[in-house]
Amino acid sequence: MNISSLTSRMRYGLVVLAVAIAIITVFLFFHFNQSELNEDSPHGNDMSMDKTGHGNQEQIIEGNLELAHSSQTEKSTESQNMLFVSPKRLQSIGVTFELAKRQAVDHVIRTVGRVEVDEKLLSRVTIKLEGWVDQLFVNFTGEHVKQGQKLFTLYSPELLATQEEYLISLQSSQTLGKSEFPEVAQGARALLEASRRRMLLWDIEPHHIQDLERTGIVLTTLPIHAPQSGTVIDRTAVTGLHVKPGDELYTIADLSHIWIMGDIYEYEMPLIEIGQRATVTLSYVPDMTLQTRITFIYPTIDPLSRTGKVRFELDNPGEKLKPGMYANLELKIPLGVRLVVPKNAVLESGERQIIFIHLGGGRLEWRNAKIGQRSGDWVEILEGIQEGEHVVTSANFLLDSESQLKSAVGGMPGMKH
Repeated sequence: MNISSLTSRMRYGLVVLAVAIAIITVFLFFHFNQSELNEDSPHGNDMSMDKTGHGNQEQIIEGNLELAHSSQTEKSTESQNMLFVSPKRLQSIGVTFELAKRQAVDHVIRTVGRVEVDEKLLSRVTIKLEGWVDQLFVNFTGEHVKQGQKLFTLYSPELLATQEEYLISLQSSQTLGKSEFPEVAQGARALLEASRRRMLLWDIEPHHIQDLERTGIVLTTLPIHAPQSGTVIDRTAVTGLHVKPGDELYTIADLSHIWIMGDIYEYEMPLIEIGQRATVTLSYVPDMTLQTRITFIYPTIDPLSRTGKVRFELDNPGEKLKPGMYANLELKIPLGVRLVVPKNAVLESGERQIIFIHLGGGRLEWRNAKIGQRSGDWVEILEGIQEGEHVVTSANFLLDSESQLKSAVGGMPGMKH
């Protein structure tokens, strides 16, 4: 071993010793600083937790895990109703949006009504004794008559016999009324009164009876008068007709006030109330508009058409509306302020109604909705959405098809990623 070799080994050892000292120095420096930081920190004692502290930390960790699991479950449930379509594709298929809002809603009911006679202004002319029509003064249907106007005369043998009986009773009452026997006088007066009452029950006017008493001339025919003013809408009386008590010879109706009978579907009946106003229009007189109101709601439903009858009443100046005519009825029923969406936003899917909500950025969510009343272009929403949300109003079917395709593909084995 020479001196140069020894010198090389000494140099190598000094280098190794210098590196070792440097490493130890750096280690001691960082260890010292870390200890000072732990002592100065207010939470320095937390680094030496006891068993109780470890238990609390484990409970917190478990709670966080449960919360994370619950949040993940909720996101999974929401994702089932979520659909992502790029904004560019939404624009290309024509998807439009509109806000769900609260506004005053009117429910409009349109139906066709039939003009009918006001039954309270209807009279039927009958007789109460047997006879024959002698002379006819009103001889065609549709003729206007006034109250008290002579319609026809009736020949009745029974009437002749009663008048002659009345004249005899009148003469007997005048003769026997002065008898000294009270029973005889009373019987004569009773017979006269019975004959007079019988003629009054046959609708013989009191002035006819007075003429009979004054002249003593028996009427061969009895005049029958119109009980009210109006239009003859039915007539069976003809000259020489044999009639019996109860036969209807004329029907007279006052057409200055008429009824319109409308049919309302049973699902709309709960909205109908007496006193509601309606507009009447005629297809054959487009420039005429009339106002009417509901006066009666019939208590039954037609089992075939599933409609209920509603009666409207109105004045008929000039008798422009005639029985048998058809008229258009429109009722506008205010429902108050309701949450509504355009009717195009509701997608009918069997027993469900679906609405697509636009959440922004191409994210769409479909929800089951519960709808209420329909009003023109609007539909009331009872459950499913909130005011201010953006609902899809067009291309719903395309979105629904895409969402169903997504669900079908996602449920196929091997298609989940």
